[in-house]
Amino acid sequence: MKKRYLWGFAALLLAGSILAGCGSSNGEGGASGEASASASAGASPSASASSAPEASDSGEAKQTQYPLTVQDATGESFTFEQAPQRIVSTSPAETEILFALGLGEQVVGVSDFDNYPEEATTKEKVGSITKPNEEAIIALQPDLVVTGISMPEDVLNKFRSLDLVMYKTDPKSIDDVMNNILQMGIIANRQQEAEALVASMKEDVERVAAAVAGVAEADKKKVYVEFSPGWSVGKGEFMDELITLAGGINVAGDTEGWNQINEETIVQKNPDVILFTLGVTDSESGKTLEEMIKGRSGWDQITAIAENRVVGLDQDVLSRPGPRITQGLVEVAKAVYPDLVKE
Repeated sequence: MKKRYLWGFAALLLAGSILAGCGSSNGEGGASGEASASASAGASPSASASSAPEASDSGEAKQTQYPLTVQDATGESFTFEQAPQRIVSTSPAETEILFALGLGEQVVGVSDFDNYPEEATTKEKVGSITKPNEEAIIALQPDLVVTGISMPEDVLNKFRSLDLVMYKTDPKSIDDVMNNILQMGIIANRQQEAEALVASMKEDVERVAAAVAGVAEADKKKVYVEFSPGWSVGKGEFMDELITLAGGINVAGDTEGWNQINEETIVQKNPDVILFTLGVTDSESGKTLEEMIKGRSGWDQITAIAENRVVGLDQDVLSRPGPRITQGLVEVAKAVYPDLVKE
């Protein structure tokens, strides 16, 4: 596949190496750059806040007790003598977590593609999500560098060899995302904020679950999601979980991870609803992803297209395993069952 798509899902990590399958002109991830970059072979489970060291109560607010030792998703251990004061994030999802926990002042650097919240755009840029600029990061003198699903193992190890504290996450589910938030709350002494944020996210999940609880198995909608031209997702990734929690059946659910599609197979599976990410444009034809989907040979026979159930969703909300992922769940549920999930 040519590197010709002007969009964020650029670096696909397949078999531990970077495959710029649907990349932007510079071959790196764009505004989102999260979901497709998670296809890294042999990744370790995300670190769980439930297994994090205990933190004691002090007065009205929980206070983390230092020194604190934690493990990240790779099994690497870190000991903090105090709450980190200078944090660099190379992952848009992790940046969103940090700001949601009120750590904006401590964040001194972010990736080139961090665009939310607005305050993040004013921070020093440290390069791509897959291979950040090591000189830029070192110059910021961070006591913590947080990275996510997009960073390959070899790049991570290179940064660790420079004596940088590289804390990596690798969420595969909404629970993993929530655990990452709670863990970061403990590390940075923001436990109250983390618990409040996770409680709000759980309310989104419960709201969707209650709305679709009455949908019989035989009546569940078949859903196809295309997050980058020609790419969908199967089992074992958070985007597949969003479809399942929303009461749908992922037509690519018989596959694992991130996959290039077979157009004839999608026609045969005949999804009732097609979801795609907004903001994707083919640089050669100028067609949007929606136009590409609707214009494929034989796809006019698909129920979703025939009945105009092709729905575009915000790529950042859908693809980033951060605090807004449950908003993405709500949007998916609205698209699949608009009569059941309202504003």
